[in-house]
Amino acid sequence: MFNVYVLFSDNYKRTYTGMTIDVAKRLREHNSNQNISTKAYAPWRVIFEKQYNTRIEARESEKYLKSGIGREFIKSLILSQNKRPRGATE
Repeated sequence: MFNVYVLFSDNYKRTYTGMTIDVAKRLREHNSNQNISTKAYAPWRVIFEKQYNTRIEARESEKYLKSGIGREFIKSLILSQNKRPRGATE
C-alpha cells in the first residue's frame, strides 16, 4: 500500500505533501531533520493521509494535492481543524 500524506508545521504555518509506504516512519524522519526541505520547519504533524493500492494512484493524488485546487483543499483542512475545540474527535 502507498500513502499520500500532508504535514503541517504549526510554528511556521507551512505544509508539505509527500508519498510513502510508512507514514509514521516518514513523520519521524521529517521531525528529526533528516529531510533537507523540511528540517527548518519542524515539528510537523500529519493533517491528511490516504492509502492507495498502486504507486501510480498515489502519485496522481500527490500531484493533485500539489496543484492549485489541491492546495485549496489542504487550506480548508487546516481551517476546519483549527475551528474544532481541542480534544474534539470526528
